[in-house]
Amino acid sequence: MQTDAPNTIDTPFDAALSERYLVYALSTITARSLPDVRDGLKPVHRRLLWAMRLLRLDPAGAYKKSARVVGDVIGKYHPHGDQSVYDAMVRLAQDFALRYPLVDGQGNFGNIDGDNAAAYRYTEARLTAVAAQLMAGLDEGTVDFRSTYNGEEEEPEVFPGLFPNLLANGASGIAVGMATSIPPHNVGELIDAATHLIDNPKAEASALMDFVGGPDFPTGGVLVDSREAIASAYVTGRGSFRLRASVAVEKEKGGGWYLLVSEIPYGVQKGRLIEQIAALIADKKLPILADVKDESAEEVRLILEPRSRTVDPELLLESLYRLTDLEIRFPLNLNVLDASRTPLVMSLKETLTSWLAFQFQVLVRRSEVRIGKIDDRLELLDGFLIAFLNLDRVIAIIRGEDEPKPVMIAEFSLSDRQAEAILNMRLRSLRKLEEMEIAKERAVLVKEREELAKLIESPARQRTRLKKDLAEVRAKFGDERRTKLEEASAARELDWSAMIEKEPITVILSQRGWIRAMRGHVALEEIAELKWREGDGPFIHFHAQTTDRLALFAANGRVYTLAGDKLPGGRGFGEPVRLQIDLAGEVDIVTLMVARPGMKLLIASSDGRGFVASAEATLAETRKGKQLVNLRSGSTVAVVRAVPDGADSLAVIGDNRKLLVFPLAELPELGRGQGVLLQRYRDGGLADAIAFRLSDGLSWALGGDSGRTRTEADLTPWRAARGAAGRMPPIGFPRSNRFG
Repeated sequence: MQTDAPNTIDTPFDAALSERYLVYALSTITARSLPDVRDGLKPVHRRLLWAMRLLRLDPAGAYKKSARVVGDVIGKYHPHGDQSVYDAMVRLAQDFALRYPLVDGQGNFGNIDGDNAAAYRYTEARLTAVAAQLMAGLDEGTVDFRSTYNGEEEEPEVFPGLFPNLLANGASGIAVGMATSIPPHNVGELIDAATHLIDNPKAEASALMDFVGGPDFPTGGVLVDSREAIASAYVTGRGSFRLRASVAVEKEKGGGWYLLVSEIPYGVQKGRLIEQIAALIADKKLPILADVKDESAEEVRLILEPRSRTVDPELLLESLYRLTDLEIRFPLNLNVLDASRTPLVMSLKETLTSWLAFQFQVLVRRSEVRIGKIDDRLELLDGFLIAFLNLDRVIAIIRGEDEPKPVMIAEFSLSDRQAEAILNMRLRSLRKLEEMEIAKERAVLVKEREELAKLIESPARQRTRLKKDLAEVRAKFGDERRTKLEEASAARELDWSAMIEKEPITVILSQRGWIRAMRGHVALEEIAELKWREGDGPFIHFHAQTTDRLALFAANGRVYTLAGDKLPGGRGFGEPVRLQIDLAGEVDIVTLMVARPGMKLLIASSDGRGFVASAEATLAETRKGKQLVNLRSGSTVAVVRAVPDGADSLAVIGDNRKLLVFPLAELPELGRGQGVLLQRYRDGGLADAIAFRLSDGLSWALGGDSGRTRTEADLTPWRAARGAAGRMPPIGFPRSNRFG
């Protein structure tokens, strides 16, 4: 499209898009999502606190409407949406979100249940003492200021206050291509670690673990990671922490008990947690749990009642840890902006070292600015003293000269500021007492200047001063750790059978793949008398328990797991088993059986290959099942049989009616694979295979409905090495080439 617009730039679209997106990405990283390592704040939080300071919302002052604060912030400093700014302000006021809140809110600022705060026209706010500490020194020239977005106001680039806010309150944010997640910590522990770094700047990063035991969340809880895991996360700046709720087993009269949850993990909404637990009860996914009650008032108090007093409390707890947010993993990603506003992932030591380096700069800069102010004041005081020493002459000059300033400057060697100050003196300042006060003030300022000069020149004095100031901050804001440190192993794999009420069932699978489970152990002779869909009939049926796991083997080599308690009821025709698993309609079902622990299975394919597999290897976690047999082109799974206890031999018969017997030990046990060659065929493939005890002989069912079997005791003629062709079976062996 041709255009003559004067502002049109002819450039490749991909280059223009890349350039503009890069600008957006950098803005998101440096001016929105990542906190500054020096004060731990993002721009929106810094602007909120700055606006509240200018509104004189001091900790001891009156509250003002949150709407006033939000209006000032978006109008003067942060031109973004009012709701996003108010949400940021609300979080600064929530004592369950911040370890040391920076805003003192009055009204509904939300709660741990997950309820939202009231609208900003209803709530009021002021600064906390922590926020005041964080902004201490802003009037002392300690940091640079910059113009706001419209150039009408100024705002500080960073807050200078001596409070380790980044680690004390933590931060989280998602930028473009990077994110940050920093948990809150105990300020007393942080100051102890910082003090140690001042004295030992080359200390090992792991040595800080003697002071910082781990995160300290405002909602308490129990940190159950090992010391080594916590140390590893702090050394690399990346990792995660395993946090559990505080749960106690409360005994009742008569032998009953219940679980009392008094603290929940950080960031978990209590209302949603209760819904999670209630859903487990309603869906019968945790049958050993009977009820959940919320008795919370000021403190969290959740009551979890077991199904019966015989339930193992540890089992119930482990189940809840695995299935609900009573245990969470809180990520650590110490991705911050350094002093040059460059994003990088720091270790705990690097973070504290960077913060201390900034505090040393603030200390020196405050001293330099103070010296400048003292020099200005001393200049005026020296002028006043000259005036007192020559008071009569000064008065004469003032009374006799039309322009007394230049005369005074020339006669007493005064500066312009000194002369102006003398001319502006009030008559009451000429009394003798005032002269003595000036001399006293001058002496005090001279001494202070000398101390400040020594401080600037001596790194040792700076370290001593900073340690003293840190001790004062610790005494003012330090408190007891809320999150307990108790190392515990990960929640163990649960015995799900313990969660299910054990009941006998009869599993029935039809020829067309419809499955149902009848209650009780139905006599197998009655199965044929059941109702079937037209053209359908019985295929596989056996007795089981609701606690059993069933393994369904498909001809394509995949195996699927079905839960005994999840099977459709026995009324009607049941349901297609393919609705419960992802099995294509054209793939045949080989067999269905109970996968009992410790059981061994013989798996053989139609091309004569096979192996032994454990029942555990057949269990799959998803609807898609798992590939158990790697089949060669054109072959299918032909045989899946349980290996009887004590079996030592394997009998294989092919479609060519050749029988082969060899030791079972020649078969490998695999978790997945093709297996080894069982029997060699010139035509056809494998018809059947069975494992048995050689001393018992080989048995097979006789034809008809007699139910009789025949046993061949001497199998010497058919014994050979694995992979042989075999020979014709004994007289009377079934024409179907099946062992039964």
